[in-house]
Parts: sequence; C-alpha cells; structure tokens
Amino acid sequence: MSALLKKLKITLALVACSASFAVMAQDKLLVGVDTAFVPFEFKQGNKYVGFDIDLWEAIAKKMNVSYELRPMDFGGLIPGLQSRNLDVAMAGITITDARKQVVDFSDGYYDADLLMAVKSGDNSITKFSELAGKKVGLKQGTAAASFMKSKYKADYVEFPNIDNAYLDLQAGNLDAVVHDSPNVLYYVKTAGGGKVKSTGETDSILPQKYGFALQKNSSLTPKVDAALNALRADGTYDKIYFKWFNKQPK
Repeated sequence: MSALLKKLKITLALVACSASFAVMAQDKLLVGVDTAFVPFEFKQGNKYVGFDIDLWEAIAKKMNVSYELRPMDFGGLIPGLQSRNLDVAMAGITITDARKQVVDFSDGYYDADLLMAVKSGDNSITKFSELAGKKVGLKQGTAAASFMKSKYKADYVEFPNIDNAYLDLQAGNLDAVVHDSPNVLYYVKTAGGGKVKSTGETDSILPQKYGFALQKNSSLTPKVDAALNALRADGTYDKIYFKWFNKQPK
C-alpha cells in the first residue's frame, strides 16, 4: 500500500469520526428559556427552576434526549428559533396565529388570562378600562403587550424583564402592571410583600394557552406532543402542576 493511500485512509477515518461527533452534538437540544418568569422559570441559586423547567425535564426524559438551557430575554426566543440557534423555547409562550406563521408549537400545556398588579392601597383600578390615563408596565414582545396596546388606551412602558416593571410599580413609577395571571398572582404572593395586589379578576380578558415553541416544521413537534400526552396520562403532569400552583389543573 502506498504512503499516499495510507494517508488518504487516515484522513477519511478522521472525517468520519468528526461527522460522528457532529451528530452526537446535535442530539443535545438547545432550549431557550426566559431569564425570569415566575413560577415558570426563574433562577434559584445557580440553577433555573419552575413549572416549565420541571415539565420540560420530564418531556426530555420521555423523549430520551439531552438538552442545554440557554437563558435570554423573552424577545430573543422566537428569533432564536427562526435563526436555528435554538431547537426549543419555553417561557410561558402564548400560542398565537401570528407566531404560528414562523414557529411550531406543541399542544397547549397551561391556560392563563391577564391580570393587573397595583399598589395595595390603590382602589381606583379594578377594570382594564380604568387604565386610561394611567402609566402601565408591560413585558416587551408578549401577546399581553400586543393585546393591551391594541385594545386599551394608556401610557404604556415596556420592559424586557417583567421583574423590573414590578419594581417600578413598587417605587411609584407606574400605576399598574399588566401581565399573565399566574405570574401576577405569584409575584403578589411572594415578592410583593403585601405592597402589591392583583385586580381585574372579573374582566378575565385574553384567555390564552402556553405552548413549547419549536423551529418551523420541526420533526420534534410531534415527539414533544406525544411525550406531553404520556405525562398527562401517567399523572406526572398533575404532580408537577400541583408542586408549583398548589392545586390540580382544571
């Protein structure tokens, strides 16, 4: 065998080895996650925890896949899927027709609507129609922000992170914050410290479903749905739901 032929075989073997590792690397899914959307995903110590985190971990186990979390602001999640820098995104993402044009969604896994957070002593705002002339915080890029701006007139201030909106509310820089009901209720119960209350329960506007977002036409979408259905059937979903919301799903 000539030296040239031996060299060629070695080169081909190295290429094949590299290709094998490339396939293995692709097996680890890159999962975009919001930096702070309690109780769905938030940082506790050195790791992220929450309903979405636990549910996705159970889904990944059913699918027998490994994954890596990529924390980022909410506004970067859909673009991350479109540019194929992410395989999956989770952040209590509302399933909308507009978003379905550019990404896939799993079946819905959580039902929510909108609520307002106001200072505890403020009784001037009980309905969304009473936000007119008020300074109102919203989370940038969300279905809630789009809906509120199209339906109710107010002086809106958008934040990349909803926690900063709540801080501005407590500081007196905002009259109200409008966001998804589970997040508002969790904040009022925990970090609100009795200084903030929820309101608007009687309005119950913008019923919505959260779903895991995936790349458009992703082969993962039916697999995620199958895993989610299996978790509902074996009781795992109910256990995770109760852990984070202290009640059974409807």
